[in-house]
Amino acid sequence: MQTAIQTDILIIGAGPVGLFTVFEAGLLKLRCHLIDALPQTGGQLTEIYPKKPIYDIPGYPSVLAGDLITNLEEQIAPFKPTYSLGQRAERIERISGEALGRDSGVDGFRVTTSRGEVIEAPVIAIAGGLGCFEPRKPPLPNIETYEDRGVDYIIRDPEVYRDKKILIAGGGDSALDWTIFLADVAAEVTLIHRRTSFRGALDSVEKVHDLAQAGAIKLITEAQATGLVGNDAGLTAVEIKTKADGAQTIPVDHFIPLFGLSPKLGPIANWGLAINKNAIEVDTRDYSTNVEGIYAIGDINTYPGKLKLILCGFHEGTLMVQSAFKRIYPEQKLSFKYTTVQGAPTGFEA
Repeated sequence: MQTAIQTDILIIGAGPVGLFTVFEAGLLKLRCHLIDALPQTGGQLTEIYPKKPIYDIPGYPSVLAGDLITNLEEQIAPFKPTYSLGQRAERIERISGEALGRDSGVDGFRVTTSRGEVIEAPVIAIAGGLGCFEPRKPPLPNIETYEDRGVDYIIRDPEVYRDKKILIAGGGDSALDWTIFLADVAAEVTLIHRRTSFRGALDSVEKVHDLAQAGAIKLITEAQATGLVGNDAGLTAVEIKTKADGAQTIPVDHFIPLFGLSPKLGPIANWGLAINKNAIEVDTRDYSTNVEGIYAIGDINTYPGKLKLILCGFHEGTLMVQSAFKRIYPEQKLSFKYTTVQGAPTGFEA
């Protein structure tokens, strides 16, 4: 067997919640190793929308998703986290404290990745966001023909749409936020939604309606895409059907259906965890799962009143590491100190 990497907390998921958990763990002198299926840190923020502005991070009136990840990486740098990127956590087995080489006697876990790397730790924190995910595609018969040739499910670089005609479909936060943002980038923005009401934040809904009234965008409700038109060069138009006006064709350079992601837990689903609708049930006292020593934080977990917000994941990770410390060092007294009292994080010795 390959020589195991030993750490205090194995974090599965290197998105914003996983990264911030490294910081909170570091304040308690706990080392972290992170596994992520993506080849870089940041999760959805870097893979799907690095240039998307986020408005609900405390202290930032607005911050680009990619910049938030850059700042988090700078924040945790003193604690020298290690990574297994571009691979999934595949197999898990429980091992004794003696096998972990720890005096406390607390047992732990041995996790093997899809590339054969082995990580051992007394605590696992699952911070896998939505798990393995793929975009939900509208049921249009020829949509694959135009993928990456005018049909985009993810906006990575808004400059691609500079001075272009775009049509966005969807009624959630992502569709609303990108409509607002691209109104100042694209030559023409049309948003269609099959209902008159939206699922997104009320403030964003108001902004979209204000832009439509001002003529900055076109808003078409009770409408849905029915077909795509194009040529060898790519997409040229989208056919839609509306309740009010029936069928019509809208000339476009890009069609962006933003219907969310289809989550899949992957191998984690077979770890004996209590799962409810593709999410892991947790105890809100410390975000522990039904398997002792395994916690779940961020969008991957569920509990009454759950909100899938990055800032909520930060809170969950903060409480989780307090519980993890008590599990790892049951004989030590944990004394909570504000960072203003204990000073700037000093990290670990090289």
